[in-house]
Amino acid sequence: MERKRNISMAVIKRLPKYQRYLREMLNNDVDRISSKELSEKIGFTASQIRQDLNCFGDFGQQGYGYNVRDLYNEISSILGLNRVYKEVIIGAGNIGQAIANYTRFDKLGFSLEAIFDANPKLIGLRIRDVEIQDIDQLSNFLKNNHIDIGVICVPRINAQKVCDMLVEGGVKGIWNFAPVDLVVPEDVIVENVHLSESILTLTYLLNERDKQNK
Repeated sequence: MERKRNISMAVIKRLPKYQRYLREMLNNDVDRISSKELSEKIGFTASQIRQDLNCFGDFGQQGYGYNVRDLYNEISSILGLNRVYKEVIIGAGNIGQAIANYTRFDKLGFSLEAIFDANPKLIGLRIRDVEIQDIDQLSNFLKNNHIDIGVICVPRINAQKVCDMLVEGGVKGIWNFAPVDLVVPEDVIVENVHLSESILTLTYLLNERDKQNK
């Protein structure tokens, strides 16, 4: 299916929500759905949904709507979920453990290969049968194992050093939970999850609502 280039990041960031709702529909044995019905479930306008999906090709038929399974499979493919991604977690603190324990990632095709930490008290423990290894073993592990994604859950002062180790080990995708902007080569992709920035966005919106209600 031919796809348009220069697709906005706003559209791309909406795709996981489409995928999630379509999965729920499949679980509820829904075979087809119109853009209007999809709009009522997701919260986007029907026009927005049609525009988003048209970025990637011709979906749906007039008078019929969308075949839910076909659309789910297409969006999953667009998101790259037609393959397995091997990942490692660096930092076995609260965030690292939460990610390791989230079983939904397995179902999406993310395979947790190893967990690393510098805390001697954590080394040797297991999270869902994956042993926490000494961070000093990371470079050697990467030499012997192909890893697609490195998940950084360490304090900010250590994040760039960990990132450099991952890049040197051939990792091309970094999921960064440390509150710092990482420096990487052009061929490495970083997705930042800065929790403090997210909650500050929430406080701004709450503050604006309070101003309007005065």
